[in-house]
Amino acid sequence: MILQGDHDTNMGQELPFEAVPNGSITTPIGFVAGGLHCGLKKTDRNDLGAIVCEVPAAAAAVYTMNQIQAAPLKVTREGLGKEGRLRAVLVNSGNANACTGEAGEADAREMQEAFARTLGVPPHQVAVASTGVIGERLKMNRVRSGIAEMPVRLTGDADGAEAFCQAILTTDLVKKTVCVKLDVGGRTVHVAGAAKGSGMIHPNMATMLGFITTDANIGGEALQALLRQATDVTFNMITVDGDTSTNDMVVAMASGLAGNAELAPDHPDWSKFAAAFTHVCEVLAKAIARDGEGATKLIEACIAGAASDDDARAIAKTVIGSSLVKSAVFGADANWGRIIAAVGRAGRPINPATIDISLGPIKVLEQSRPVPFDEDEALAYLKGDTVRIEVNLNMGEGRAVGWGCDLTYDYVRINAAYRT
Repeated sequence: MILQGDHDTNMGQELPFEAVPNGSITTPIGFVAGGLHCGLKKTDRNDLGAIVCEVPAAAAAVYTMNQIQAAPLKVTREGLGKEGRLRAVLVNSGNANACTGEAGEADAREMQEAFARTLGVPPHQVAVASTGVIGERLKMNRVRSGIAEMPVRLTGDADGAEAFCQAILTTDLVKKTVCVKLDVGGRTVHVAGAAKGSGMIHPNMATMLGFITTDANIGGEALQALLRQATDVTFNMITVDGDTSTNDMVVAMASGLAGNAELAPDHPDWSKFAAAFTHVCEVLAKAIARDGEGATKLIEACIAGAASDDDARAIAKTVIGSSLVKSAVFGADANWGRIIAAVGRAGRPINPATIDISLGPIKVLEQSRPVPFDEDEALAYLKGDTVRIEVNLNMGEGRAVGWGCDLTYDYVRINAAYRT
């Protein structure tokens, strides 16, 4: 379970929102959720889950940039394009329904239509998502029976949210969830999220399956723009193994039942809501990086002094994506040479003579020259479960933060036997 209120990148700042203890995706008004085991997984773990809104919710989504895209993405994109509203999301794990051709697309549409009939809503108001093994057809007889049973599993309490979170996991070791609340025009507004992701994670739009619920009154266009902006600085700033999945998708739904005046960029509380929404995305993104397959440590790369924020983001991604950096962190080796090498090959402007690097509180490089440091102190720091790499290019005002994890023996073990 991810700790509510993980505010590492907001240290020293007063936040315009607060964590909701034991909050979940069903905390925002109007949402229920559930999950069950229908037989897609070899174990008895849940493998079919749903989130349902009692009203047509304003909706937004971002999708993988991999050119090979699974059938559910096409079906969901087409449905959302009709009016930008959703009543439900249906998700299966254990099978990606990717590279399955026209038959796989027909299966995804059947999932959408069957759940829509069960709920009594238009099919285009149901999004579908899948995660698991690529290249195998869904066992639709099992999916059908699971869909038929789903309505009695949907609840607005913690049990329904828990069942959903368990249903979307594959190689994940823990569920990823967060919930915050804030005041918008005198009304209490909630923003919550749940996600799955552990392997085949690389920053290229979405990078996993994520689901965000809110009871804020916000239009679909504003929600879509906010989701894209938040994705750029959160979900697109993580990497586990450099592989972008065929199934990555993040869906946001807003019921509007909090009763606030409609949120838009000119609303006086827009910045507060945007901060809360982005925070939810950040907590989920960091949770995915921390739970990387075989990982033992979260790596946070903080880049400052770049020529632009875009340059800083590119450099941060290169540092956290370096297999050599990830391996050094796993081995608790203060090998700053691997870090500066990654900075230099990111393809963005730098001054090779002005770079500062620190490992947490330990400065190891100043103005591109080695700084003597205590090896034992560095070893002790690197053995912790979070390693913060700070790089200052001393060139401009560009800043960014990226998150990754160490590369361990277990990553190879897990992925060498993924299908078995």
